[in-house]
Parts: sequence; structure tokens; C-alpha cells
Amino acid sequence: MGKYEPLGQFLRKQKRKRIPMTFAQIEMIIGSKLPKSKSSRAFWSNNSDNNVMTKEWIAAGYETQAVDIKTGELVFSKSTAPTESELKALGEKRWKSIYGCMKGMVTFAPGFDATSPAYSPEEWDEIEREWLENWDELLRREPA
Repeated sequence: MGKYEPLGQFLRKQKRKRIPMTFAQIEMIIGSKLPKSKSSRAFWSNNSDNNVMTKEWIAAGYETQAVDIKTGELVFSKSTAPTESELKALGEKRWKSIYGCMKGMVTFAPGFDATSPAYSPEEWDEIEREWLENWDELLRREPA
């Protein structure tokens, strides 16, 4: 069992959407002191690559909010993102990317090069010239 697994187990048992806690309570749950990096805001970010403990609360379906380093308090809030087990349960129903769900929705005419620029260099020069000529007028306009 990893050092922070007891925190994940504790959070999985909770029925509440918001769980206010202190750093001391977390230390009681894990049975040891938190590292000195607990004084850094980055330590409490919800980036799963951040540290091992972050992975535990995210896997349990929670995110940190309202972290107050000075008072040693924070709130674990039920995440709206699906947990790892929920993602596995979705299986084939889950798309790997937004492009996968849109497959076949867009077609191009034969010979169309989607990587070519929309305008030629000369056309861009003309657009830039017009824009610069109207610069003063654009600055004088009232906001919409």
C-alpha cells in the first residue's frame, strides 16, 4: 500500500460533494507528515502529474479547492470529470478524441489542399495595408 492510499480510500467512502479538511487531518489519515512542499500552491494543484498524493484524490473522484496554505485548510470537491473506473466502464462508447466523434462529418472537394494558405502573400500585403490605413479610425471607435 502506498503512503497516500489511505487518503484515496477515505475519499471514496465519502458521500458528500464537498469535504473541508485541514492538513493535520490529512496527516492523521495517511499516518505520517506531509512533505515540506505542502507549503507550495503547486503541491495542491489538480495536475495528476504533480505528485503521488494528487493521483489519489483524483482517482477517488475529487479535486482540491479553496486551498489556504497559511491556515492549512482546503476543500476536496467532487469532480465533474469521470474517474478512471468510470472511464474503463465506458469502454468502447468513449471516443479517444473530439476528431473521432466527428469522423466522416467533413469532406473536401477533390484536389483541395487543406494545408495551403488561405491568401497569397500579395493578398496578405493588401489586407495589412488596408488595416494600417484604417488604424486611426479603429482606435477612435466606441466599444460595442
